[in-house]
Amino acid sequence: MVIRVYIASSSGSTAIKKKQKDVLGFLEANKIGFEEKDIAANEENQKWMRENVPENRRPATGYPLQYRGDYDAFFEARENNAVYAFLGLTAPPGSKEAEAQAKQQA
Repeated sequence: MVIRVYIASSSGSTAIKKKQKDVLGFLEANKIGFEEKDIAANEENQKWMRENVPENRRPATGYPLQYRGDYDAFFEARENNAVYAFLGLTAPPGSKEAEAQAKQQA
């Protein structure tokens, strides 16, 4: 499964740019396959986001930037060694997340 990461390449916010870079960097470093989708440069990507993001995950204004959750949810999952579960993936054997799951099942 390939994760789609929706970004806004023309965001004027340095905070948003940093968060986008953090997410993409983490996925690359952990060799998690992803496809970058730019909602600022592609109207089809914007349309998909508007039509497919659940109502309760939509921001009050503007367009959502992530489907699985926002940056804070991603960061919390990363801090708790639960990113693979957050992304709906199976943690690779030997990873901290896989080890934590094995301990919970024992």
